[in-house]
Amino acid sequence: MNSFTDQFLSNDKNTEFLKTTMMGPNAMRVAEEMASYLDIQEKNRILDLGCGSGLSTLLLVKKYGACVFAGDLWISPTENYERFQSIGIDDNAIPFAADATKGLPFADRYFDLLFTVDAYHYFGDTEEMLPSLMRFVKKGGYIAVAIPGIKYEFGENVPEEMQPFWNDEVARTIRSMDWWKALWQKTENIEIEDIREMDCCKQAWSEWLTAYHPVVAGDIKMMEAEGGKYFNFIQMIAKVV
Repeated sequence: MNSFTDQFLSNDKNTEFLKTTMMGPNAMRVAEEMASYLDIQEKNRILDLGCGSGLSTLLLVKKYGACVFAGDLWISPTENYERFQSIGIDDNAIPFAADATKGLPFADRYFDLLFTVDAYHYFGDTEEMLPSLMRFVKKGGYIAVAIPGIKYEFGENVPEEMQPFWNDEVARTIRSMDWWKALWQKTENIEIEDIREMDCCKQAWSEWLTAYHPVVAGDIKMMEAEGGKYFNFIQMIAKVV
């Protein structure tokens, strides 16, 4: 049986929607793989943090019937609301402006799940961030993160072919699975249930390289240089206890 993402892409109109909407490796496909490791129930209240243009939100609403609060720093709530209206999910998708480093406007223990795709690495690389976010998740609820990563830490030994693409921001945000595991293990009152390399890495990147976003041209060159040797996608799931 085809996945939700494959079924979605079987329609040419949806394919165009995806190419217009993607902001990085196909967030719908990444979200679907990570969601398959979670017990998401209809009407679960989910915080989709760093939702971008809402592809992960679409997946969570359409496939699972969840109520999703979709927050992003770069995409305005109005833009996402209009997009959610156009795809018929506006009754269950609530857009809002979010800067995770400056706090969020929610009650403690409000959400069943904090879900974030291709965003957490931009703001979650400090010891303080995970504790500051887990307060919004119910005890027994989950935090699920999927982020681009590397198979091992480069340190000062950045491979020659990757050096043209490796600036300070990339070096700060693109880390190894072991690096992230060590960071999360410092947080109390969570149980890390899963940290793994995701299966969809190659396909999600390949679909992104067909998008219309202006940075795609540079990413095509980067992925040609990388050649499958260094990049992965990292999934981390923790239970709040």
